[in-house]
Amino acid sequence: MSGPAKEAFLQSIDPKFIPLVEKLEQAVSSARPDFDTRYSYKMLIFTLGKDFRRWICAISVTRNAVNLRFLYGFLLDDPQSVLRPGTSILSTIDFTSPEGIDVDLVTSYVWEAVDKLKQFKTIPRQELRKGGS
Repeated sequence: MSGPAKEAFLQSIDPKFIPLVEKLEQAVSSARPDFDTRYSYKMLIFTLGKDFRRWICAISVTRNAVNLRFLYGFLLDDPQSVLRPGTSILSTIDFTSPEGIDVDLVTSYVWEAVDKLKQFKTIPRQELRKGGS
């Protein structure tokens, strides 16, 4: 995938992470070629139907890693135990090298996140502030 969102994101990050971001973005996009993207909050955000308030996942960069963030990661099953909790609802998978990206793993987590979108939309906002409990 290419486009203004991706280009803006790539220009905002340390160039040493570009190969890692490129591979991770390809894995996410291969899972759902119909994703809409936006560069916002210093992340490359992926969503369906241009609903950027309830995005599915996003790619961000920290000093030491490239992160695949899931807005409502607390709903994901995490059979591989790779999700790191973030906020009360967000979870992240961290990658430090392009070789460390398991495309099948990324694809399965993205698919599950898409499958759980309907469930996420039904949770009242006040419950989300408590972590969906």
